[in-house]
Amino acid sequence: MTNLRVSTNAGDEVLLGSSDMEALRATLRGPLLLAGDAGYDAARTIFNAMTDHRPALIVRPAAAADVITAVRFARERDVILSIRGGGHNVSGRAVCDGGLMIDPSATMNSIRVNPGARTVRAGPGVLGAELDSETQAFGLATPVGTVSTTGIAGLTLGGGQSWLASKHGMAIDNLLSVDIVTADGTLRTASAGENEDLFWAVRGAGHNFGIVTSFEYRLHPVAPCWAVWCCTQSRAGSRLCASTASLPARSPTICRPGRAS
Repeated sequence: MTNLRVSTNAGDEVLLGSSDMEALRATLRGPLLLAGDAGYDAARTIFNAMTDHRPALIVRPAAAADVITAVRFARERDVILSIRGGGHNVSGRAVCDGGLMIDPSATMNSIRVNPGARTVRAGPGVLGAELDSETQAFGLATPVGTVSTTGIAGLTLGGGQSWLASKHGMAIDNLLSVDIVTADGTLRTASAGENEDLFWAVRGAGHNFGIVTSFEYRLHPVAPCWAVWCCTQSRAGSRLCASTASLPARSPTICRPGRAS
């Protein structure tokens, strides 16, 4: 393994020796990817194909301990650090250029539903469709977006609009707690009763307070539902929209024109 130039927050570069990278690889449980490795290009690809950034290193953490290791590694060397969740990032900032990217999408995607308490805990690599699939097995759901391929992490930290918002609020309204690795490389739990200021911050105030390794949400009884999206000025489209307004009241959940429930 040869030496590797990595971009820093100061705008210059630092040279990582092969011993640095081997030490990092040996500490991680998940894979460390470099340019040319199998899976490198897939890991740096996001929804917005206009983004073609190339991280110097990609860490795919197996668990929170790997996130802590990656954050401390970047902090000690002032290396640029980014986090890629579900990959539905539009701005492209999830994938840094020349720095270290943490990508939990393929490794930290566990989901644990507690139907009795009506809660669910999910990893930062989970997509909305995956969370819905698990919670719907118990007739439950929580607001996690309008596009099934969106990652729950970025969506929640940004507020989290949803088809269920008019009835159950935004994703952040249903967030009960997070496990989060802050910039000093410490794993903390934030909730209404613990690290309250940090819990306030991650609920829509921004994405740079740390890396969330686990989300806990409140669940609601929600039966399977269907929606018709009408965006047309044609007569046929108008008739279709009118027909949805006359759907029977016994339907489990009805999303009527101009309104989601």
